[in-house]
Amino acid sequence: MTIYLDVILIENLCINYIILFATGLINKSRINGIRLILSSLLGSIYAAFSYIMPSSNLSNIVIKVLLSIAMIHLGFKPKNIRILLKHLIIFYLTSFAFGGCAFFLLYFIKPQDILIRNGMLVGTYPIKIAVLGGILGFTVVNIAFTIVKGKINKNDMFCEIEVFLFDKSIQTKSILDTGNLLKEPITGVPVVVIEKEVLKELVSIKILDNMRKIIEGNICDEDGLEEYSLRLRVIPFTSLGKENGMLLGIKVDKIAINFRDERYEINNVIIGIYDKTLSNQNKYHALIGLDILQESIDNKNRKLGEEHEFISNTKI
Repeated sequence: MTIYLDVILIENLCINYIILFATGLINKSRINGIRLILSSLLGSIYAAFSYIMPSSNLSNIVIKVLLSIAMIHLGFKPKNIRILLKHLIIFYLTSFAFGGCAFFLLYFIKPQDILIRNGMLVGTYPIKIAVLGGILGFTVVNIAFTIVKGKINKNDMFCEIEVFLFDKSIQTKSILDTGNLLKEPITGVPVVVIEKEVLKELVSIKILDNMRKIIEGNICDEDGLEEYSLRLRVIPFTSLGKENGMLLGIKVDKIAINFRDERYEINNVIIGIYDKTLSNQNKYHALIGLDILQESIDNKNRKLGEEHEFISNTKI
């Protein structure tokens, strides 16, 4: 049986790309096609050398793990060890799923000329079987992780937020509330609900001590409140243990959200001041809607895309 080296390279290039693409998609990482191709090519070259030098130490488990780490680093350039390990685990799970799907397809086509050499499956089966196996494996893993991610882990319900107003900022712990769809009724700007006590270092105490008067339209004349005049909002709500209630809101400069080792920012947001506590155990002091988090993630991905396009267009 004759096996051509270029076939091994092309097959592994396609398979590696599909596995890496699935890894990036599941981890919601920024996918750079060129980096993924280079990473896939690295794995393909390894596969080719493993085939032509079966007596070498290339099949050593340590070498394979180091190769996987190199491919992940080249393909995604993770920021820290934790993200690298996360990518590595998904990479292996996707690879296992692909392997199972590939053997499933081979079971039905039953090729005659097929063997395993130095840990690699080679033979005269069509390349489309290998690619189809990769696509099927990707689909299975993607569906599985979509189902798992639908069941939010308790730790994933919390995030750290930083609120910026004028030249100051405060940080606090927030819970991701699927029921928090609160918006400013006129402009539709989303609202993040934050406890009054947390805001004492950010918002003027004259505002916090006179919230009821401001909501009723009796804005105080004390000095120092003019800078808030265009930022104040009155937001109706029907939750937080009260129907037909009113929250005093302030349009802030921006909010930064630290979630799953990533930092996202959103400018168009209002904070609603809540004069009681949100958690009896003080586990969190703010409520942020999933739509706000998703918008901030979309903003970051959009900016990264624009930066990448700018760099690409300015290359000589």
